[in-house]
Amino acid sequence: MATTDSTSFNLNLNDIAEEAFSRCGTELRTGYDLRSARRSLNLLTIDWANRGINLWTIEEGSIPLVSGTSTYDLPVDTIDLLEHQIRTGSGNSQQDLTISRISVSTYATIPNKNNTGRPIQVFIDRKTGATNSSSVVQNPQIKVWPVPDQSNTYTFVYFRMRRIQDAGDGVNTQDIPFRMLPCLVSGLAYYLSLKIPEAAERMAMLKQDYEEQWIIASSEDREKAPLRLAPREFLY
Repeated sequence: MATTDSTSFNLNLNDIAEEAFSRCGTELRTGYDLRSARRSLNLLTIDWANRGINLWTIEEGSIPLVSGTSTYDLPVDTIDLLEHQIRTGSGNSQQDLTISRISVSTYATIPNKNNTGRPIQVFIDRKTGATNSSSVVQNPQIKVWPVPDQSNTYTFVYFRMRRIQDAGDGVNTQDIPFRMLPCLVSGLAYYLSLKIPEAAERMAMLKQDYEEQWIIASSEDREKAPLRLAPREFLY
C-alpha cells in the first residue's frame, strides 16, 4: 500500500485554537475567541520556559571582548545562559577557558571592579527585555571580571536559552518542534477551560491530559548524551 511520502504536517494558530476549543466542548466563533486563545498560548509557552530547558530554543553566540569594557548586552530575547567560556586564539591554537558564573552578591563584594586581566568570572544580569519609560530596551547583560586588558584577544562564547516566539497571527505556525504539538494543544485546551463556563466540567480532565502530555514531551526533549565528568585546567 502506498504512503503519502510526506512529513510536513503542522498546525497554525487557527488550527491549534479550533482543536483546543473543540476539546473544551465548544467552537471558535469570533475574533475575540481567537485573541483570547492567542493570549493564553503566549502565557502557556512562558510556563514552558519556567518549567525547564527547551532544547529547540538553545542557540550559540559569541561576544568579542574589548579592552577596558566590562559590560556587554545579550540578545533581547535571552532567558538565561547555559554554558559559557572565554575563547582565545584561533585554529589549532584556539583554547576555551573557564569563566565562572557568580551571583550579584559576589560581584558586589569584589573590592576593585576595575582590575584588568583575562576575565575569569561573569555575572549575568537577567533583565526583562522590556522597553522602559525612556524608550530604552532593557537587554540582559553580562559583566565580566577582571575587565579585559586587551582587545581582539578574548571572545565570550555561550549557549543561551531564548524565549519561544509569540503566537502571532492565525496563519502562523508556532515556534515549536512537531513533537510538542500534542502538548501545546492539550495545554491550550486546559487554559481555555479556565475561562469558558461550558468547559468547567472538563477542566480537571483537561489539566490531567496536559500534565501527561507535558511529561511525555519534556522527556523526549532532553539531551540524550551520557554525562561525562572530566577535570578542567584553570589558567590564570
